[in-house]
Amino acid sequence: MANQGAKKRREENNRHMRNLFYLIIVCNAVYLLVRAGIFHSSFKWKQWVSYMLTAICYIIPYLQIALIAKPSYDENGELLDGGFDLSTGGVCGYLHDIIYITCFVQLASIISEKFWYLYLVIPAFGTYKLFGILKGFLWQGTEGAEEDEKTQKKREKRASRAKYVRTRTR
Repeated sequence: MANQGAKKRREENNRHMRNLFYLIIVCNAVYLLVRAGIFHSSFKWKQWVSYMLTAICYIIPYLQIALIAKPSYDENGELLDGGFDLSTGGVCGYLHDIIYITCFVQLASIISEKFWYLYLVIPAFGTYKLFGILKGFLWQGTEGAEEDEKTQKKREKRASRAKYVRTRTR
């Protein structure tokens, strides 16, 4: 009974990973059936290269998510942790986004080859996020900048307040 939360998360993660796997398989099957099967005359080496690119863009994030969702067990085989909660954002959310963008690009490229340009969204967003992180480190310390009077008065007022330390009484 103590590990109900871990067991529930393990089951949710297994279900989620199975659904992601089915999504990837269906997208690949539809692409190969329609693009290589029906439109086989226009399926040249560029399409094979793009198909391999999408395979890489599926495999790497999927394996990363599987590694994140992997439960941990102790020596006796008891469940310690059900794995990371895959419904949270952050890196896990970005990995999901890569898989979903890849699904869309792969299926939409059946209609037009110009949909491959949508893959540029991924490095553009990564650059945007990286610039935001670097901006916080590089331009954080502005010692030479002057404060306006209102900000200076607020800072002096906060500094002049007495600070009380709460102690424990026995």
